[in-house]
Amino acid sequence: MSLLLRRSPGREAYPGDVFYLHSRLLERAGKLASGGSLTALPVVQIQSDDITAYIPTNLISITDGQIFLDTQLFNQGVRPAVNVELSVSRVGGAAQTKAIKKVTRALRLELAQYHELLDFAQFGTELDPVAQQRLHRGSLAVELLKQPLYAGYSFVDQVLMLFLLRENFLDPIALKFVQQYAQQFVSYVKSIYQDVYDTILKTQDLSEQTNQQLIKIAQEFNKIFIPTDTGIRI
Repeated sequence: MSLLLRRSPGREAYPGDVFYLHSRLLERAGKLASGGSLTALPVVQIQSDDITAYIPTNLISITDGQIFLDTQLFNQGVRPAVNVELSVSRVGGAAQTKAIKKVTRALRLELAQYHELLDFAQFGTELDPVAQQRLHRGSLAVELLKQPLYAGYSFVDQVLMLFLLRENFLDPIALKFVQQYAQQFVSYVKSIYQDVYDTILKTQDLSEQTNQQLIKIAQEFNKIFIPTDTGIRI
């Protein structure tokens, strides 16, 4: 970068004003006079997973949060490999619908507890029944959050899938069938109970009445769901 800018390098071979350049580039993002908006997504490759290095910390201080993609999670088959603990959003719930907020209220805590317990379990530590249940819940959440390549979900689809986790409908389902169960449940609601799907889409909320309807629909779906082992894992 120093050579491209034709400037002498600063600390650790970075140009002295590289941080000013970052700010100037990112200032282009924001609301436009025409009424639209421009979003900037700076991408940084971190060496040795050191998020406290000069460039990452500088970008983090400017932007509204960061998504940390973990190589270890990727190699474990978690796709997208988002490290929930190191990823932060300063926008927070302001960018989420009420429905998403309701079904994800305890999700971050469950995932944090899962990763903490996973470290203990790897050392052969005996876990009590409560810890084992939290470990199981965390593994279900991780499996549910996996997303196939080029597959997109509407926010209503996400609400329906996360609803299954929150209301414990996934607890008796084997890990390898979690994705299949969730996707078929979404298709079932779309095809049989389109009015419920449209209500969530229109209101962007999950009312108590709609929640009770979904509980009955999920109980009904449980009776007809037949897992199919295709031998393909995502």
